[in-house]
Amino acid sequence: MVLYKLEDFEPNYRDTFEGQDIKGVGVYTQGTDEKIGTVSDALVDEEGHFRYLIVDLGFWIFGKKVLLPIARARVDHNVDRVYTIGLTREQAEDLPEFNERLALDYDYEERVRGVYRQPITSTLPLEASAPVEGTIPVDTTYQQPTTTPAYNRDSYTYEHEPSLYGLNEQDHQTLRLYEERLVASKRRQKTGEVSIGKHVETETARVAVPVERERVVIERVTPADAGAAISGREADFREGEVARVEIHEETPDVRKEAFLREEVRVRKVVDQDTVETQETVRREELDVNSGNLPIEER
Repeated sequence: MVLYKLEDFEPNYRDTFEGQDIKGVGVYTQGTDEKIGTVSDALVDEEGHFRYLIVDLGFWIFGKKVLLPIARARVDHNVDRVYTIGLTREQAEDLPEFNERLALDYDYEERVRGVYRQPITSTLPLEASAPVEGTIPVDTTYQQPTTTPAYNRDSYTYEHEPSLYGLNEQDHQTLRLYEERLVASKRRQKTGEVSIGKHVETETARVAVPVERERVVIERVTPADAGAAISGREADFREGEVARVEIHEETPDVRKEAFLREEVRVRKVVDQDTVETQETVRREELDVNSGNLPIEER
């Protein structure tokens, strides 16, 4: 069970209580009217219900702060006082000291509750209406149980012990005013998808290949001794004599080979952005119609 200080739970808590502040109010014993300290703060649960007053016992025990369950406190705004119900000096000495640096867990609260569960004598009236959550009591009736039941840390709730946490309104009606607030949350939704594949495109590629071709060149020349007489023996007339020359040429030989061109890596990145949204909220205000009757607001 998580508990919060007033200002941590609601920074504008004074507006909720019409400017009244519980901090700094003197704490007195019920009946003997002896001042024992002052209220330094209050603790509320996650729903805003008062659970403890943090009391500085400077008049009883110098420098010690303790927790006072809300049902053991009676707040009198007429004199700006808080009266403890049944708290004795011996109990105050036995209470564990409240330290903001220490964890406020179930074990610590059980130590606090164990002290307040000790039998005490109450001078308060026995008739009382049913506890009402969410408001500070004006008059609270406390009756110490004869036996202390066993509680389990996993199932314990403050409603199990109304003698410590129950609030009582005997002569006053409570009208709760509600207001709406915007509670922002996020949900993840699919906005689309990106499909990445590949296909084959064709194009005509050109490559220049230098080639060689052979050709026959026939040259007719006049020898230097042209016109000189040749003997019949040297003259060799042959019919059908043929000279053969092979002709070659080069032709392009083109083949295709596959090469790795590039790699494509696919990944996702998250971009941070702030989106503002607005909505109409409602708040209840108090309307008082009293005619000519005098009304005092506190």
